[in-house]
Amino acid sequence: MNPSTLQIVGAILFAVAIIHTFSTKFFEHLAHTRPAHAGLWHLLGEVEAVFGFWAIVLVVFMGFAVGKDEAVGYLDSRNYTEPLFVFAIMVVAASKSILQFASGLVRMIANFVPLPRPVAIYFTIMAAVPLLGSFITEPAAMTLAALMLRELYFSKGISSKLMYVTIGTLFVNISIGGTLTSFAAPPVLMVAATWNWDSWYMLSHFGWKSTIAVLINAATATLIFQKELRRISISAPASQGDVPALMVAIHILLLFLIVVFAHHPPVFLGVFLLFMGLATAYPKFQERLILREGLMVAFFLAGLVVLGGQQAWWLQPILVQMNATTVYFGATALTAITDNAALTYLGSLVEGLSEEFKYALVAGAVTGGGLTVIANAPNPAGMSILRGNFDEGSVNPLGLLISALPPTLVAILAFQLL
Repeated sequence: MNPSTLQIVGAILFAVAIIHTFSTKFFEHLAHTRPAHAGLWHLLGEVEAVFGFWAIVLVVFMGFAVGKDEAVGYLDSRNYTEPLFVFAIMVVAASKSILQFASGLVRMIANFVPLPRPVAIYFTIMAAVPLLGSFITEPAAMTLAALMLRELYFSKGISSKLMYVTIGTLFVNISIGGTLTSFAAPPVLMVAATWNWDSWYMLSHFGWKSTIAVLINAATATLIFQKELRRISISAPASQGDVPALMVAIHILLLFLIVVFAHHPPVFLGVFLLFMGLATAYPKFQERLILREGLMVAFFLAGLVVLGGQQAWWLQPILVQMNATTVYFGATALTAITDNAALTYLGSLVEGLSEEFKYALVAGAVTGGGLTVIANAPNPAGMSILRGNFDEGSVNPLGLLISALPPTLVAILAFQLL
C-alpha cells in the first residue's frame, strides 16, 4: 500500500467521523451549556449530520490540496443514487396513505398470532415488516416499521431497555430481512449483477436462513418484554379521516414505481415530484411529510459516499487476504465501521473469487448491518424517526451496539450453521 496524502487524510477524517458518531451526546451537552452557539452544537449533535459535515471538510481540503477542479471532479465521480432513493422512499413510505395500508396489513397478520393484541402487533412489526423489505426495499420497510413502533409503543412511555432492544433488533432484522430477493438490500445490489445472483439464488442461499433468524429475533424480544407489552393500550384505528381507497391505491402505485426504478434517479425523482404535487393538491389526505428527516438521512448517506470513496486503498487489501471463514467475521466487524454496501462493492471489484468467499462477504455484510447507525443505509432513517423518544432525544451508540449483539449472534448462527 502506497497511499497518497489525500487518501491518508480521507482515512483520518473517516475515523474522526466514526468517533464523532459515538460522541453526539457531548455536542448535545455543549448545546445546553454554551447557548451562544447552541444551533451549531445541536447540528453537530445530530447523527445524521456527522458524515455530511466531515465530507465537507474533506472536499474543502481537496480544494486547497489538489485544486478546485479536482475536488469538484471527485464529487462528480461519486454515485448519489442511494441517498436520493432513500430520501424519496422515506417520504413516500411515511405518507398517510401508505401508513394506513401498512398498519391495516400488520393488524390483519397480527390477528393470526395467538398472543394478546399489543404483543401480537409488536411481534408482527418486528418480524413481518423486515421481511417485507425484500419486496418494497429495506429503506421503505425501516420507515414503516419505525413509524408504527413510534406511534404504537415508543410514544406510550415504554422502558429504556425495551426501546434499545427494539431498535437493536429492528436494525439487525431489516439488514438480514432484505435478502430474500436480489434488489432490496443495498449490499446485495452492489454484487447481484456482477456475480449473476438473481432472486431465486438469494432465496435459496440467504433468504430462508434470514427468515429463521428474523423470526427468532422478533420472538425473543417479544417474549422477554411481553409483560410490559401487555400493559400497553392499543386502540382500534379511528375511521374518521381515513384516506379513500382510490387515493391509497395511487400512493401504492407511486411507491411501486419508485421501487421498480430505484436505479434510475431521473425516473424515481420524477415520480417523487408527482407525489409531492398530489400531496399539495390534496392536503386533507396527508399529515406532515418527513421532508426534513429524509433530507438529513440523505445528507448522511451522501457524506458516507464521499468519505467512503477514499477508503478502498486499505479496505480492499484486507478483504483479499482473508479466507471464506475469516472474511465472514471480518466483514461483520468491518460493516460496523463502514457502510455494508461499500464493503460488498469493493469485493465485487476483485476477480476470481470463489463462491464460498462471495457468500461469506455478503452474509457477513448483512449480519453486521445492525451494529451501528452507519452499518446499513436504512439505519439512519430508523434512527431519525425513533431517536426523539430516547433520553435527551438521541440514541446512545454504545447502547445500540450492545442491544444489537444478541440478534447479530442469531444471524451468525443462521448463516454459519444452517
